[in-house]
Amino acid sequence: MGETELHRVLVAVRAGRWEELTGWPGSYWVLAANERERFVCGDLAGLRPVYYTANGTWATHLRLLKKRLVPDLALAAARVVAGSDHWPGRSPYEGINLVPGGHGLLLRVGQAPQLVDVTAIQPAEDLQSGAAQFGATLTQAVQYRVRAAGATVGADLSGGLDSSAAVVLASQVGQVHAVTYTDAYTSAEDASFAARIAEHTDIEHTIAHGTDEDLPFSFPTGQPTGLEPALGAALFEMDRTYLAPVTGLPLHLTGHGGDVVLDATSSVWVRLLQDGKRRAAHRQIVAYARMRNVAPGPFWNGLKDTAALGRTGVLEKAVEQLEKNRLQHAPGVGGWSWCRLGTAASWLTPDGRAQVATLLRQAAADTSPPERADEFDQWAALRFTGASARGWAPYADALGIRPVYPYLDNTVVRAAFAVPSETRRGLYTFKPLLSAALPNLPDWLLGRRSKGSFTPQRVMAFQQHRTQLGYLLAVSPLVTSGLFDHDAVADTLAQLGQGRTPIGSADMHQLLTVSWWLTGAGICSFTGASC
Repeated sequence: MGETELHRVLVAVRAGRWEELTGWPGSYWVLAANERERFVCGDLAGLRPVYYTANGTWATHLRLLKKRLVPDLALAAARVVAGSDHWPGRSPYEGINLVPGGHGLLLRVGQAPQLVDVTAIQPAEDLQSGAAQFGATLTQAVQYRVRAAGATVGADLSGGLDSSAAVVLASQVGQVHAVTYTDAYTSAEDASFAARIAEHTDIEHTIAHGTDEDLPFSFPTGQPTGLEPALGAALFEMDRTYLAPVTGLPLHLTGHGGDVVLDATSSVWVRLLQDGKRRAAHRQIVAYARMRNVAPGPFWNGLKDTAALGRTGVLEKAVEQLEKNRLQHAPGVGGWSWCRLGTAASWLTPDGRAQVATLLRQAAADTSPPERADEFDQWAALRFTGASARGWAPYADALGIRPVYPYLDNTVVRAAFAVPSETRRGLYTFKPLLSAALPNLPDWLLGRRSKGSFTPQRVMAFQQHRTQLGYLLAVSPLVTSGLFDHDAVADTLAQLGQGRTPIGSADMHQLLTVSWWLTGAGICSFTGASC
């Protein structure tokens, strides 16, 4: 930091312009103070967390709070049922708060802790005007790390746009060893694109061929865990197989977060409807539906109803469905919503429905989340992605991997979110921001519209591990505490294991990983022992 920059920062601290302390490249914590107050925050994505209590005690690691850690079971159930979007300021533990991504914590003597918005997005006019800045920041986020490593770096290379773009940028300034996972259930197209990128960049490339021993949900003895649940816990054996060739390298690049910053969901059309741009919304929704062979009418009506209800109305409707047990068990029309109760809602007991309804009612009364659909969605998705990366840290340590997430850097997030979300949602091109920002990427890569999925592996894993998973669910505190009905959960697991339907597999994935985390896999036991 030069003298000029140091002077600017000191002026900002004296004036309490805290967001100015979060504009450097990378991902980091900030701690600053003036004569009146102290400020602390992590990054926008929440990869670097800050926890705090009502009395103003704070820490960057849960154990540093020196407080007994008691998992909040009702909140865990609510997040399985309704997603994590609605309680961004809650940690997994009772009485411990989490500073949401995009915020900092302001502490004044004699006053309650206060959250400060540090998002500081400066909107661009359109895609083209914001693309150059995004391209420059993403390039810097990747390449300064590779240069600093001064040696061969590892990298994920799934064959998708996000990891491929990071590998191309890294290969321009250093040596890269990329790794790709494939097995009998993965898309051959993924491996083909990965191999083509490796040839294009002339990097070292290892394709790991997994077996059924690497399928999700094996939870082998000795598998590490952390103080927060992580969906990646289910993929430990898969990760161990394909990351083995790059163990011990100074850093490992991932494309994690690319979906959030490069793309947008159908929330953009809800935003258009909220803004009264009905004709533009209808035109885009119909075009999107027809391209995917979906009936435009129900899709349009669903998004129109979502816009009319707004966030509060949608949450209140979900509360009513839970309290009156009027859950829709059949698949819905689809499209984005502030809250969509999935298969997991049908597993709740009456007491479980009541407790989740109470938490959703509290969320509905909260006036702090953005009411504009696209803004709410992009920040919720970013925080979820950051939490996933944060939760994977113990597994990275165990595997000898030092992951970095350039798509989650503050500068990259801000440059992406500055671009209007409507223009990041491509109708005829996939992730148009990437092609506009990095036009020198190969046309054959930018033209890819498909995307691989681990759903086949997940379904096969339900069958292969059905006995031990059934036992895990039987002893899960979410079941034994009376929040979820064991028979309902077991019936869904049996149907998934028999391949009857993939519906509910994502909810089951989340319930299983949370249950594994709760059943003494390394956190507090429920016998009253202190953590």
